[in-house]
Amino acid sequence: MRSYLDFEKPIAELDAKVEELRNAAAGNDSPTIGEEVAKLEVKAAKALGDLYASLTPWQKTQVARHLQRPHFSDYLSGLIEDFTPLAGDRKYAEDEAIVGGFGRFRGRSVCVMGQEKGSDTDSRLRHNFGMARPEGYRKAVRLMELADRFDIPVISLVDTAGAFPGIDAEERGQAEAIARSTEACLAMGVPNVAVVLGEGGSGGAIAIATASKVLMLEHSIYSVISPEGAASILWKDASRRQDAAMSMKITAQDLLKFGIIDAIIAEPLGGAHRDPEATIARTGDAIEAALNGFGGKSRDEIRNARSDKFLAIGRKV
Repeated sequence: MRSYLDFEKPIAELDAKVEELRNAAAGNDSPTIGEEVAKLEVKAAKALGDLYASLTPWQKTQVARHLQRPHFSDYLSGLIEDFTPLAGDRKYAEDEAIVGGFGRFRGRSVCVMGQEKGSDTDSRLRHNFGMARPEGYRKAVRLMELADRFDIPVISLVDTAGAFPGIDAEERGQAEAIARSTEACLAMGVPNVAVVLGEGGSGGAIAIATASKVLMLEHSIYSVISPEGAASILWKDASRRQDAAMSMKITAQDLLKFGIIDAIIAEPLGGAHRDPEATIARTGDAIEAALNGFGGKSRDEIRNARSDKFLAIGRKV
């Protein structure tokens, strides 16, 4: 059953009317009802298109967090064949907030990793809502170093509110683990492509998204802090999250303009959650195009281009 966001109520009402008429038309050959259904469907599609063409940054934040939006595991099953997961950081423990391993993407061997938020209560708790502890980032480093050793490109699928801020994570060196993971991204001589699927939260995201190519889905967000967190700090009032979202420039469109990301992947009308299969296919096409762009480049060229890309951020606006 489709879940609607607060600002989608007019769409929900139109969809309900369409469904009501469809039910009434079942077993009824009346052309009048069929015409009415068709008119309402056109009206609903236009209203949805108009709404999503002018989303505010806060509304995009809500779309990026939609519970029915496809998660890492959906992209994994849709894009990667023969996936073999690797667990543990060989230092402390396994962290299921970050899932990673090796498989085949459209005929080529790849290392793939990303945050999994979970789709129900049990899986969300098991994956800690996609918020990794230090061992998760140390596992990511282990995977990246292994991929680099065997000349295997890396795909990172980002979807996290941020790294886990608990006391236990801080005790085990959360900041150091994030820094080491970011360093591992920069040090690789193989291409890495990162895609922000929903939320790209702070160091928890950039730890695996410091990539040769950084892509974002059309209605995803990428920021140093959540709008609620920024509002709490700036105005001591989390309810001003809409003001914070507007000021922070967290949308894919803003980040592309500032040169922080490289491309935007268009989502189906109404967001990725309305057509997950199409979204996953488009994401696969974008990743394939990005990887194809590294053909014939040496390890030093790939490494230096990545470094230059991030050093240039903020120099031109």
